[in-house]
Amino acid sequence: MYLAINILGLIVFLAIGYLFSKDRKNIKWKSIGIMVALNLVLAWFLTGFPIGRMIVKGASDGFNALVQVSYIGIAFAFPDWVHVKQMNFFTSSLLPILMIVPLFDILTYIGVLPWIIKWIGRGLSKITGQPKFESFFSVEMMFLGNTEALAVSSLQLKQMSAPRNLTLAMMSMSCVTASIIGAYTSMMPGQFILTAIPINVINALIVTNMLNPVTVTPAEDTIAKISGSASEGEDSTGEREPFFSFLGDSILGAGKLILIIAANVIAFVALAALIDKLLGLINSHLSLENILGVVMFPLAWLMGLNVHDTFQFAQYMGTKLVTNEFVVMGQVTNIIDGFAPHYKAVLTVFLTSFANFSTLGMIIGCFKGLVNKEKNNLIAKNVGYLLLSGILVSLLSAATVGIFVW
Repeated sequence: MYLAINILGLIVFLAIGYLFSKDRKNIKWKSIGIMVALNLVLAWFLTGFPIGRMIVKGASDGFNALVQVSYIGIAFAFPDWVHVKQMNFFTSSLLPILMIVPLFDILTYIGVLPWIIKWIGRGLSKITGQPKFESFFSVEMMFLGNTEALAVSSLQLKQMSAPRNLTLAMMSMSCVTASIIGAYTSMMPGQFILTAIPINVINALIVTNMLNPVTVTPAEDTIAKISGSASEGEDSTGEREPFFSFLGDSILGAGKLILIIAANVIAFVALAALIDKLLGLINSHLSLENILGVVMFPLAWLMGLNVHDTFQFAQYMGTKLVTNEFVVMGQVTNIIDGFAPHYKAVLTVFLTSFANFSTLGMIIGCFKGLVNKEKNNLIAKNVGYLLLSGILVSLLSAATVGIFVW
């Protein structure tokens, strides 16, 4: 019976995406069907065969090594920020942008990154039916993190339409960062952490395709390069900007971006705390976490859980959305081995993403520093869709993996 409920849940979560779609007539159902089938096969492969998890871990280790190199530069200026037991959010998640963004800009400048995007994007787009850059971005965000993936894609964002920018903003709610995957696996079952990462990628494409279907013509489905106009990195004479001038602008832009993101995160987290305080004046047991837990109860039940586990799961969902995944992982890390296999799997997969209120602040702040006012305003007007996208991806991923673990 619980398996049937789990399968029903997968269907219901897809139906929610259809119900809230901005343009139901333009949903590409063939593409959706292919990606759902692909994710089911992927979940079966990753939960049933060790080689699948080894592939994901190898890619994760590569991105993590890149982030670790950035800490060398940070430690040169601020050794007491890096050589600590636990780095703070600003040091671990934001300051690496100062190296990662210029690195990817250099790869764009010399033409390497556009070539990689072109071929990876082309291969994925043939399978998924999605535009080339969106397909590549889904892989990029699998390990690089939301703000980093957006930051290194700044040239592309500037040249894409506002609706496509919104699609990438929605996808960014389901990112993770390679540098913290090790922390995830030290707190939760590593098997399901590594399974969740690629499953989230496909589900991000599915959900955004349903919530915000955008028709991209062949002329628009291009990869940005630093050539052809002053707005793409050249001066008004048509000659390419000198390398070190270009690099200096890239580093300066990365620094400004970090400050914008930090300001937005602080504001969003503080406002959420203020709401909790105000709710506490009404009733000491009233909080955003508890309210969201009640709202999420039916969705948690559709994971194929018994009633007792459903209520507990819903509370974990609410806590994750208001705070972050680390808070919940910290609560369950010492007891998760005692959970039933299915509950352990769906909880771990649901937690493996950055979908929460503070991430909204990060994404809005990131776009504010990267694109023009028109594109930024569209994203700011669709905060609800960003949050819905992140929640649906987490639900779909958990339900997909849950089918194969009992």
